[in-house]
Amino acid sequence: MGRRGKKSKTALDGQDDPGNATTGDAQTPSRDASDIGSPRSGVWLSGTGDATATEGGLAISGHVGALQVENFSVVSGPREPAAWPHQVGTVPPQARSFQHRGEAELLRATIGHGTAATHQPCDVSSTRGGVLTGMGGVGKTQLAAAYARTAWQKDSLDVLVWINASTRSAVISGYAQAGVELCRADPADPEQASSTFLAWLAPKAGARPCRWLVVLDDLADPDDVRGLWPPASPTGRLLVTTRRRDAAVANTDRRAIEVGLFTQAEAVAYLTAFLAAHTRTEPKPNLAALAADLGCLPLALSQAAAYIIDAGISTSDYRELLADRTATLADATPDRFPDDQPLPLHATWSLSLDRADALRPAGLARPMLELASMMDPSGVPDVVLTRGPALTHLASHRTRTTAVLEQRLQRQRPTRRSPTQVTANEAIGALRALHRLSLLQHTPDTPHQAVRVHQLIQRATRDSLTDDRYCDLARTAADALLAAWPDPERDSTFAQSLRDNTTALTICAEHELYQPDPHDVLYRTGRSLGAAGQAIAARNYFQRLADTTARHMGPDHLDTLLARRGLATAQGETGDAAGAAAAFYELLTDAVRGQGPDHFSTWTIRNDIAHWRRKAGDAAGAAAVLAELLDDMVRALGREHPQTLTARHNLASARQEAGEMEEAVAECSEVLVDRLRALGPDNPATMAARNNLANVRGETGDAKGAAAELSELLIAQLRVLGQDHPETLMTRNNLAYWRGQAGHVKEAVAEFSELLVDRRRVLGQDHPETLMTRNNLAYWRGEAGDVEGAAAALTELLADMVRVLGRNHPDTLKTRNNLACKRGQTGDAEGAVAALTELLADRAQVLGYYHPDTLVTLGNLTYWWGVWSDASSDPTDGPRSNGQRAGKRRSVGEMGTDEHE
Repeated sequence: MGRRGKKSKTALDGQDDPGNATTGDAQTPSRDASDIGSPRSGVWLSGTGDATATEGGLAISGHVGALQVENFSVVSGPREPAAWPHQVGTVPPQARSFQHRGEAELLRATIGHGTAATHQPCDVSSTRGGVLTGMGGVGKTQLAAAYARTAWQKDSLDVLVWINASTRSAVISGYAQAGVELCRADPADPEQASSTFLAWLAPKAGARPCRWLVVLDDLADPDDVRGLWPPASPTGRLLVTTRRRDAAVANTDRRAIEVGLFTQAEAVAYLTAFLAAHTRTEPKPNLAALAADLGCLPLALSQAAAYIIDAGISTSDYRELLADRTATLADATPDRFPDDQPLPLHATWSLSLDRADALRPAGLARPMLELASMMDPSGVPDVVLTRGPALTHLASHRTRTTAVLEQRLQRQRPTRRSPTQVTANEAIGALRALHRLSLLQHTPDTPHQAVRVHQLIQRATRDSLTDDRYCDLARTAADALLAAWPDPERDSTFAQSLRDNTTALTICAEHELYQPDPHDVLYRTGRSLGAAGQAIAARNYFQRLADTTARHMGPDHLDTLLARRGLATAQGETGDAAGAAAAFYELLTDAVRGQGPDHFSTWTIRNDIAHWRRKAGDAAGAAAVLAELLDDMVRALGREHPQTLTARHNLASARQEAGEMEEAVAECSEVLVDRLRALGPDNPATMAARNNLANVRGETGDAKGAAAELSELLIAQLRVLGQDHPETLMTRNNLAYWRGQAGHVKEAVAEFSELLVDRRRVLGQDHPETLMTRNNLAYWRGEAGDVEGAAAALTELLADMVRVLGRNHPDTLKTRNNLACKRGQTGDAEGAVAALTELLADRAQVLGYYHPDTLVTLGNLTYWWGVWSDASSDPTDGPRSNGQRAGKRRSVGEMGTDEHE
């Protein structure tokens, strides 16, 4: 009988030893009993008859008395090298609905076009290697496979070697196979066979050049290819796919190519083709929405489409499943994966996280990724993840197994800190470890959005948390955001990033942020919107916050009242001062019932009522409310308590607007004296009192004295607060105004010009303070004689104010008033009348007929109507009080908000 031996490293292998046959009583090789257990190995037969074996087999006839098979290291004869072209390893098949992408063009430009290459030598030192790097699931292997197939099919390769490089042994095994097939290497010694192949790849003088491509797919660790990189060759190319971004992977000979996500168009095209292959169609808007939910990640799109087809559901149904917080990514994954994918989506990044956690600083990558997974995938500021609460979290949740290793390392090197502590540098090290494994992107040169994590990696990370850990992590993330939030906000971009991160945290952990009570970061976000001048957005935010807080805590809870206070304030900031006052009156009734008449929150609401009554034009009514409030606060807290001093200041401001100038000056002077005694001259509250007193004195007619006092104050604020502090900028605004009022108009124009540059830099182009500085600058340019320039500036400003604040916002109305007057001064009295007529109706509707600003517009309209009807009037002799009121009221308005909060 004839039997083919099993293909293995033992016995006779049909590939490695063709044509071997044993007949008769034979023993090959010869061996006696003393050889048993020796390093030698082979095949021993006894008691057989004659037989004929086919190639690659072993023939046995008759009775077999004994058969012993052991490994042996010497094959009877090496096979001949394979003829070119020759392929080693299997290139993965093209995925269904494969998308051609921009990275493919970059790859061809980097390591060759894959067209019919010549054997002409080129510079050996030139870049012939490419490294496709990126997070798991972006399609690196598919891009590499497409490149390899194209190069192979277009006859531009002599040898193609595809190797799974997930481990060092796999790399060596792949090289060894190539060595056996191409170089007559010994298959029994993989290490040597691997070295033989790598040496064979090197160019040799006089030898026929070999056009080769080696693909190392899914390289998991740079250590796995230490000493195993293919040599430089003018006719060879190397392509690596990996999630690693280590410097050891890419260099001048191996250029890194970042493989990103699908574009929106690519994602929609992929889903369309995938579903069409199964006779399914969906509207493009639905597919675009699904692509956005999945972050345009190719692997996620593939498995989602497979799930939709297997489950027989629509894309809308799948999106609902994906948005369900009670479900996990595993619940939205098909039972069988398309295109021979080895892992479900949620497990794609698990091994990478294990490897990142093992990198220095050991054990911090996992808790860092957990914290970052609660925040905005579009970008988390560095400072949020590397300071205060974040460091405490990292220290408390350091991965246990690697924490032991780190403690050993600590014992080996002297340190002044406890091993349980985590420094900011170590937190950055954890981010870099995650970056190296493509689990997130860390770009320190964009500190406000330094950390970006794909939304599905975030989801998979959160899915792994227990309920208790989830809640703890949500509160920790909120603590970290709040700790990083500056007060005051000087950087509008940073503030926007913090707001975005709070929104993302609220979406994924709203319930946790209200247990056991609403987190302060929720209120801080709303106040930040207001401070940024986004009044409508702040109003909408506080409306949602008030509704949600009432649902969680009850309508009379103090936190619910706090949210309603934010809502009423935002309503006033949109321009509805009367509506804000009414909302605060309603809130006061609930606060007295729930908290009592002498609770601090009740006093705050009474102060708010006075503030918005004054904004609505009822300065006398505001003064009356504040006088009653002050009596209660003096009784409970004393006359020099900081909150009492704030109430005294606000009463002085209300009396000033009500025309009670002597009382206002006296009260402001007393507040300043008390603050100097209690807080000292450099306290910001004391400086604010100096600012207030200077403005009140200016209102009495002493413009030069006000300017002198503000000039001295500015020197102190620059020293204590710095040039970009909001209080410093406010003082510069008021100083420029009073200098103009004192007759130094050119100096006022110069100072407002400089202030505008700084406010744009600090606050941003669209901040209300920046917009009003433009208004003041235009006004004083007109006062300096450049009426045409002032009108042009106000026209441009008005478009921006309507866009940012709305057409009927009080600040917009002031600019409309000033622009109408400047048009009249340029000679367009008819245009001024038309604009003021429209403005009068809007101001009466928004502010009321008896509001001071409405009366100013009425007076201006009367004047310009007279000019229009009497062509002999001098159009330059206009009602200057209107423009001055706008500038002056703005300065007082800034002061009025100083202590209101």
